[in-house]
Amino acid sequence: MTSSVKIGITMGDPSGIGPEIIVKTLADMTPADRSRTAVIGNLGRLKRADALLGAKLDYVDAAQAANGTVPVFHVPSQGEEEILDGKLSAAGGEAAYRYIEKAVQLALAKDIAVIVTAPLNKAALHAAGHHYDGHTELLATLTQTKQSWMLLASEKLSAIHVSTHTSLKNATERATTQRVLDTIRTGDKHYRALGYAKPRIAVAGLNPHCGEGGIFGREEIEQINRAVELARDEGIDARGPISGDTVFYRAMKGEFDLVVAQYHDQGHIPTKLIAFDTTVNVSLGLPIRRTSVDHGTAFDIAWTGKADHTNMKSAIAYAQMMADRAPA
Repeated sequence: MTSSVKIGITMGDPSGIGPEIIVKTLADMTPADRSRTAVIGNLGRLKRADALLGAKLDYVDAAQAANGTVPVFHVPSQGEEEILDGKLSAAGGEAAYRYIEKAVQLALAKDIAVIVTAPLNKAALHAAGHHYDGHTELLATLTQTKQSWMLLASEKLSAIHVSTHTSLKNATERATTQRVLDTIRTGDKHYRALGYAKPRIAVAGLNPHCGEGGIFGREEIEQINRAVELARDEGIDARGPISGDTVFYRAMKGEFDLVVAQYHDQGHIPTKLIAFDTTVNVSLGLPIRRTSVDHGTAFDIAWTGKADHTNMKSAIAYAQMMADRAPA
């Protein structure tokens, strides 16, 4: 393949807004950046989105991209006639899976430096027989990785999660000393790779007011506090546990570079509230690197030309930063 390609964008569910936001983002790029940003998906769908938007870009085989043309790793769609605009289908879920599968192969072979994923639909993915809770879990399986983490990153506020797609009851059980410590280590490693000399990491408490000395729960006393102590013994600038109702405000004001959130909504609600359009989903702990938009397939507006590509631009910008600052 071509060594000039840095970023590989998977098309996501072809029935959704993925093809549109990809074409809109490519159209905004300089010719040089465009030829370093490959699309992994169905060439026919990509050209159809281009025609819808009037972008008039040139799409070529990835090994031949130059002078502003768009490199494409074409993945044929099975059951093409079943993939309808804005409609959930097993065929759409299967196509999205195949794009991810191809992207992982390319990333492991070092043919692309970072994967950027357009949205897939979990119900469609399940209908196709691929029972994963989302991209991160799918990528972990394809790369045979036992542990992975979700980082939500923005200029104003960033959070890495101890647990994500699980019930609140299970999330409480997963907040073990080892998992919290591993989460702190993973966040510290990532930020050091991005150029931070000593990232300032705040660890959120699990219970209201960090348990209020054990009145509302003992997880902070028996598990989380020990993880922070062990991280600090390793030279990591970790602080906490800090009550969840204040830690994100303090981070947004610049006191911390990263917050360790104990469960999905604890991290997602503040980051999306502060920077909904620009927050980027980053997978950590994998042998490959991946960023993603932090929104869904938007079937209700798909293939109308109305989709906003702001978040895709942010996901690609973060991926380019990763490729430039921390080359594989």
